Amino acid sequence: MIRLFFYVAFALFVSLSVYADNLPSNGAAGTFTVVVDAGHGGKDGGTRSARTNEKDVALDVALKLSRALKTKGIKVVLTRSTDVFVPLYERIEKANDVKADLFISIHCNSLPYNKKNRAAIRGVETYVSGFGRLDEQDIAIRENASILLEKDYKKNYNGYDPKDPESIILLSLMKNAFRTKSIQLASLLQKEYKKVGRIDRGVHEKSLAVLARASMPAILTEIGYLSSPSEETYMKSDSGQEEIVSCLLNAVLAFK
Repeated sequence: MIRLFFYVAFALFVSLSVYADNLPSNGAAGTFTVVVDAGHGGKDGGTRSARTNEKDVALDVALKLSRALKTKGIKVVLTRSTDVFVPLYERIEKANDVKADLFISIHCNSLPYNKKNRAAIRGVETYVSGFGRLDEQDIAIRENASILLEKDYKKNYNGYDPKDPESIILLSLMKNAFRTKSIQLASLLQKEYKKVGRIDRGVHEKSLAVLARASMPAILTEIGYLSSPSEETYMKSDSGQEEIVSCLLNAVLAFK
């Protein structure tokens, strides 16, 4: 029975992928909508350093990106504009409800305190919804852990448990049907980061709940490491945030 479920889910995904990759964007009709998602918020601080919470940096960058996109005539919907907790499923539901052309989730990276050379690791990476290797699920578990703060989270995510590696595999079967276009956007963004001298850590696929049900190209970008003092300072500075926003804006315009 489980094997049959996997086969049916995979066949459905392939069919949706072919269909999605041939759909025209709303931009072709004269409108283009981007949902900008500031990761975490409220009681969910995300990763942190001694001085900085991920949720605050993500919100600062999201608000600046919103303003930059609007100057280009792009409609923007924010999943949050203040320091509030928003369940992951509500974030992507909002994007689906407004029939957004793109979904961009902004996060900060970090390494565990016991990790060797923790402060020396720097760089940017961008994720799309997909299958991650079993030995590389730490990021998926960390980002999906926000679900535990939600009331009735198993009901909201069809029994999904962010602490269970098997649940992560099942979540992968819901992977975004817009995989090709999501990878295209993620690749454009990584190129922009590289142009301004950031360390390019690549485009990756992970079973991330915030992206899994997206009905549009969707990415989650880790804009730097809070565990790196130099990147923490960069991400908190106005000049650093403006540079990050410029990279995001250029990637969206190139994709559009």
